[in-house]
Amino acid sequence: MTVSAAPSRVPLRVGVRKLLFGALGALSTPHHPDRYLELADPLLTTVANRARITSIDTSVHGSTTLTLRPARPCRFEPGQHIQLAVVIDGVRHVRTFSPAIVPGSRDVVLTVGVRPGGLVSGHLAEHARLGDVVEVGDGAGSFVLPESRPSRLLMISGGSGITPVLSMVGSLASESGTSAVTFVHYARTSAHVPRRAELDALASLPNVEVVLAHTRGEGGHLHGRFERAHLDAVAPWFASTPAYVCGPSGLVESVRDLYAEAGSSDLLHTEIFTPPTYVVDPDDASGSVSFTASGIVAANTGATVLEQAENAGLAPEHGCRMGICHTCTAIRNSGCTRDVRTGDLDSEPGARIQICVSAPVGNVAVEL
Repeated sequence: MTVSAAPSRVPLRVGVRKLLFGALGALSTPHHPDRYLELADPLLTTVANRARITSIDTSVHGSTTLTLRPARPCRFEPGQHIQLAVVIDGVRHVRTFSPAIVPGSRDVVLTVGVRPGGLVSGHLAEHARLGDVVEVGDGAGSFVLPESRPSRLLMISGGSGITPVLSMVGSLASESGTSAVTFVHYARTSAHVPRRAELDALASLPNVEVVLAHTRGEGGHLHGRFERAHLDAVAPWFASTPAYVCGPSGLVESVRDLYAEAGSSDLLHTEIFTPPTYVVDPDDASGSVSFTASGIVAANTGATVLEQAENAGLAPEHGCRMGICHTCTAIRNSGCTRDVRTGDLDSEPGARIQICVSAPVGNVAVEL
């Protein structure tokens, strides 16, 4: 089901806003001008960029597609991610999603995969309503197209990882270049394929081939989970072509293994949409974790610094929880941590670490 709202009015231009807000700041002390502005319109802020939900599509199994109309245009390149902040039960939660643009509009489209136990994804799927206001950030990340467009590209996505890849393919299609694109998307069944109208439109273009792979159902062009035979069938030239893959860790790792086997790892660009699987090493789970800024010391369980901080009652700022957005960086004062994605150890004093993918090894002190 898709629900849409009528367009809202266009906000004041940025230059005028800054002038007015500067004057308001002097007049509104001790409160921030936003405290008064949001009474008139929740989208009017001097700092955060807020957006109103104008469309909600829950017709595809396992995902929710939201169309947002921000007060100010979001700046991002196709393939990058932005931060989305929502308030749930009075608590502000931040997550990272890859957006797509709507041609000729400042609207932003997010396809959110609903994960079991996912706080924010579950809230958006069950409780988001037309007119709700959220906060959005500008783009970040290096998962973007090269400035010099190659003659051929292979794009692979799975689940909600379709959003950045679809945005990239759409950008290529709108250019006057002649890059040939093979776009392979993995979904459980045809009912789990989002943005179908956009896929069909791309498939009608002479330089774009859209291939649907169903891992559990019939139909589609390919069947089962990713394997070399799939690329041998639709992209036998893959080992000599730049490729972009975004989706669950299992899909991304399988593609990485294949490209490594082919000696073409340098041609592969990846983005993972699920947190890395991490098994705690019993030898790492010893000593204590000291959160120096708050004065809290807890026994080291071997979990990530973020998880241990939350279990200790702290609420560090974070976003993606998988090492992509760099929102959760903190200074490690002393000790050693392990990168749960790679297994690499690091013990440089005073280094900034991503606490969502860093697990303490023995005694560690972190500035939280």
